[in-house]
Amino acid sequence: MLKAWSASAVLAAGLIASTAFAAAPRTYQVTGPVLAVTADTIVVQKGQDRWEIARDGSTKVTGDLKVGAKVTIEYRMTATSVEVKPEAAAKKPAAKGKKK
Repeated sequence: MLKAWSASAVLAAGLIASTAFAAAPRTYQVTGPVLAVTADTIVVQKGQDRWEIARDGSTKVTGDLKVGAKVTIEYRMTATSVEVKPEAAAKKPAAKGKKK
């Protein structure tokens, strides 16, 4: 015997499903030798640039992470703060003067 679903139950199920498939932020990669490792950073040489990538307890590390090891780091850019600037005042057209 089939049970009837209420409209709110169907809507809730749809919202849960759409949240599960929401796009995650884009990921990026950097590859190079490790220059330094601390509890909260990994520093990698990429060409002439030195890349300092933050890490925390949720960072998955596979293998022996140490200075000199060649690594590929996958990361996401995450905003830490946002400051919204006030809009510039709209420029008023110059008043046309009457010539005498």
